[in-house]
Amino acid sequence: MIHISFSSDKIKMMEGTLKDAFNVVREELDDHREAINQSTNEIQTNYEYLCKLDSKIEKLGERIDELTMFIKQLKGQEQKKFIVSRLTRKEQEVFLFVYMNEEITYKEIGRRLALTEELVRCYIGNLTEKGVPILKKRIGEEELITLDQDFKAVQAKENIVGINEEISHTVQNS
Repeated sequence: MIHISFSSDKIKMMEGTLKDAFNVVREELDDHREAINQSTNEIQTNYEYLCKLDSKIEKLGERIDELTMFIKQLKGQEQKKFIVSRLTRKEQEVFLFVYMNEEITYKEIGRRLALTEELVRCYIGNLTEKGVPILKKRIGEEELITLDQDFKAVQAKENIVGINEEISHTVQNS
């Protein structure tokens, strides 16, 4: 059996060295934790800023759509012959709610079809891209959507959108 003995001075010296080493480790961990907290705060700030930017970009896009339609009307370039690409079932359902109402909000369409407001916005965007002339009007914080009246008249006569009768009955009964 080996027995090691240290003098009290040597023990105090080792104790001091260990304390110093632990203090260095603690300081490094504190610095690391502080850097992580700063990074987390920066990420949160950037995320909030990006959300605000996204909202502003969306509003700008809507205003650009409004201005484009307005300019086309001023120049007399508004198409009177409407060409609409084929719509999916959900797009037809969303279209019918816009068609059946003079003005309606995204939220109202979403409520009636059990869709999120964001999803309704996507479907309205798809309808616009496929040639359905949807007009948007902002009243305060609320945005109302409606169909171009000329388009609505042609749709009533010719069903240019090609609405499935089954979907039409389903939506009218909801």
